[in-house]
Amino acid sequence: MSPNPGMLALEELQRMVADGDIDTVIVAFCDMQGRLTGKRVSARLFVEEVAAHGAECCNYLLAVDVDMNTVNGYAMSSWDTGYGDMVMTPDFSTLRLIPWLPGSALVMADLSWVGGGPVEQAPRSILNRQIARLTDRGLVPYVGTELEFMVFDDTYRQAWAAGYKNLTPATDYNVDYAMHASTRMEPLLRDIRRGMEGAGMYCEGVKGECNLGQQEIAFRYDHARVTCDNHTIYRNGAKEIADQHGKSLTFMAKFDEREGNSCHIHISLRGADGGAVFADDKDDLGMSPMFRSFIAGQLATMRELTLFYAPNINSYKRFVDGSFAPTAVAWGLDNRTCALRVVGHGHGMRMENRAPGGDVNQYLAVSALIAGGLYGIERELELPDALSGNAYASNAERLPTTLAEAAALFEKSEVAREAFGDEVVEHYLNNARVELAAFNAAVTDWERVRGFERL
Repeated sequence: MSPNPGMLALEELQRMVADGDIDTVIVAFCDMQGRLTGKRVSARLFVEEVAAHGAECCNYLLAVDVDMNTVNGYAMSSWDTGYGDMVMTPDFSTLRLIPWLPGSALVMADLSWVGGGPVEQAPRSILNRQIARLTDRGLVPYVGTELEFMVFDDTYRQAWAAGYKNLTPATDYNVDYAMHASTRMEPLLRDIRRGMEGAGMYCEGVKGECNLGQQEIAFRYDHARVTCDNHTIYRNGAKEIADQHGKSLTFMAKFDEREGNSCHIHISLRGADGGAVFADDKDDLGMSPMFRSFIAGQLATMRELTLFYAPNINSYKRFVDGSFAPTAVAWGLDNRTCALRVVGHGHGMRMENRAPGGDVNQYLAVSALIAGGLYGIERELELPDALSGNAYASNAERLPTTLAEAAALFEKSEVAREAFGDEVVEHYLNNARVELAAFNAAVTDWERVRGFERL
C-alpha cells in the first residue's frame, strides 16, 4: 500500500483494474510548452503490455508550436527524418489516481528513442541531467513552486468564441488575502485542492492575489523532480476541474495591464544524509559558504539563462517596475523587489527566484536554477552584499526585456551549452525563433486601434 494517499503501487493498480475500479491509464509527459501530453490507454492494455514496454508517440510532440503546427528548424524531428516515434517509459514512482476523472489513473513517463537512449531535449530529461550533476556531489535538490492563476466565469469555449475579449473575472476588485470575495470561488478552489490531494499531492492552502479573480494554491515542497511532475499534473488538472465548473482559468504570465501571474520557485539543497547544506549557524546571516556561492552563481548566470525562466513573448510583459515582478538581477533578505529572495533558516534556508511567470516550464526553470547554482559552487564565487531597499530603483543589472534579447544571451551562453548540451540549447533557441517569427507576423488589436483611423 502506498504511504501517500492517491499514489499507487503497480500491484494496487493491477488489483483495481481487475476489480473494475480503473478502466483508463493516462501515460503522459511534459512538452516544451509545459503542457501535459500523452495518451489515454485502456487499463487492461496498460497492465498487460504498456507497464513493461512503454507506449509510443510521435517525436513531433517536442517540435511543434503552441498551436501544434509542425515547424522547421528542429534537428530531432522533421519531414526529412520522417517524424518517427519516441517511447514513453512509465516512471512508476509517479503512478497515481486522478479523482476528477472517473476510473482514471496517471503515470508520468520519461522519453527515449526507439533504439535506446534518452530524448535529451525533453524537459524531464534536462532536469534529470542536472539532478545527476548534484548527485555526483552528494547533493539533493528540494523545490517548491508557487503558481498563480486568474479565474473567469466564462467557460473555455465561450472565451475562445469571444476571442478572449470582455471576459468576466471571478472577482471585481483586488482580493489579495481577502476572504469574502474569494469565497465566491471556493466551490471551484476546494475541488481543485481536494482533487490534487486525491492525486497524491500535499496541498497547503489557497489565498487571493492582487488581480481580478486571481488566486494561488500552494503545495508542500518536495524533491525537485517530484515537484515538477506534480506541477504539470496540477496545472492541467486545475483547468479540467474549472471546465467541469463551467469556468476557465489562465496561467498566462500577463493577461492584462494589471498584476501578472507569477510562479516563484523556491530551491534548497541538502546532503545525501538529509543535512542542511545551505545553513551555517556560525554565519551572521545563517548562510553556508556553499549557499553564498550558489546565489552568486545565480547572479552571474541569470541573464543568460532567462530564456528558461521566461520562455514566451508574453513572459516579458510581467517585468514591470513596482509590480512585484522583478526587473533587477539582485538578491536580498526577504526583499520582494529583488529577483532573488533569501528566506528561512536551518533546513528551511532557501532561495526564491521571482522571475518565472505562470507560463513557465518548471522543469527548464529548475534545471537553470541548478545549473546556475553549480556554476557558482564549482567556482566558489563570492556573494556581494544583499541589496536593501528598493531594487527597482537600484543600479543593478536588469533582466532581459524581450524574448529576442533573452534568446541572444542564451545562444552565446557557455554556461548553458556546458550544462545542457548544444543540442538542447539549439532546440530551445529554435522554439524561441518560431515564437518570435509568429509574433512579428501577427497583426494585433493594439495596432488596429491605433492605426485604423488615426494613422
